[in-house]
Amino acid sequence: MPHPVLFEPIRVGSLELANRIVIAPMCQYSAEDGEMTDWHLIHLGQLAQSGAALLTIEATAVVPEGRISYADTGLWDDRTAAAMGSTIERIRRWSQTPIAVQLAHAGRKASTEVPWRGGAQLPPRDPNGWQTVAPSAIPFLEGEVAPHALDREGLSRVRDGFAHAAARAARIGIDAVQLHAAHGYLLHEFLSPLSNRRTDEYGGSLENRMRFPLEVLDAVKQAVPELPVSVRVSGTDWVPGGWDIAQTVEFAQALEASGCDAVHVSSGGLSPQQVIPVGPGYQVPLARAVKEGVDIPVVAVGLITGYEQAEAIVATGDADLVALARTALYDPRWPWHAAAELGAQVRVAPQYLRSQPRQHRDLFTS
Repeated sequence: MPHPVLFEPIRVGSLELANRIVIAPMCQYSAEDGEMTDWHLIHLGQLAQSGAALLTIEATAVVPEGRISYADTGLWDDRTAAAMGSTIERIRRWSQTPIAVQLAHAGRKASTEVPWRGGAQLPPRDPNGWQTVAPSAIPFLEGEVAPHALDREGLSRVRDGFAHAAARAARIGIDAVQLHAAHGYLLHEFLSPLSNRRTDEYGGSLENRMRFPLEVLDAVKQAVPELPVSVRVSGTDWVPGGWDIAQTVEFAQALEASGCDAVHVSSGGLSPQQVIPVGPGYQVPLARAVKEGVDIPVVAVGLITGYEQAEAIVATGDADLVALARTALYDPRWPWHAAAELGAQVRVAPQYLRSQPRQHRDLFTS
């Protein structure tokens, strides 16, 4: 059997990855006032032993009001940075896996209850709620408290928040940064004409709607010139008249021109009117369209569960890497099993070498 492409190395910016499998960011809603807790050590620690080439920390708020919920992680001050830094330091004692962080601002989808308690918006009067902000004063759901439209000072605060959070990430030893411009959160809200009704230079034309996300990328690149910076995008809103794949390709080209090192293609999340044709690999065509328009690495994600399926995505050139989220929660050793199935090797901690199955004697390396 030829060597599987899924287990070939790839370079993303200055970072050399051992294979094409990355762990996508997954919110855990288990922080305390923005600080990581022991849950994050358990959660991230096990995924750091998965054999994936890169582990991405969940959406991490760059300012307190940018959290999806009161239980989100943050990186807006020295206190939150110290908590994340301690978690990373303890994981690094036992794992060589590079670690990235997704920096985010939830925009109008902020100030919510945690998912297992319903996930509804919490109004500003709630002890765990606050006033949300967005490009325009349009609520996500009818009946919710409308966000305040960001003014010049607010835009500067958010832009600086991303840059300062990236600098903190670099100081605590993070290997790469991802900007969250997908799933209906703030940067995506600027991109989509459904949520951005501004009449200044940040609204209207595609060029104007891309302006603020590109300014954020530029600020982050200036803050951490030594780190790879990727951007996660929604390839489409799945709503007529909304953000679509043609605009996404133009945005990806603008990101590449601005120094972005990779694009991670997801979809949806901006509108409750979305109609998503969910099925295995349903977002891969979006990644393929972006890959055809840029030269930087492209990451595919979404219901990628099969080993041959993942290999086909990278081997046929639909994407350069695949990202696992819920698949990795269900099976934290998915990359081990993929390597065994496809005839490749995967790095494991020496404590686990003896778990190598007899029929796969060349599976593990340490």
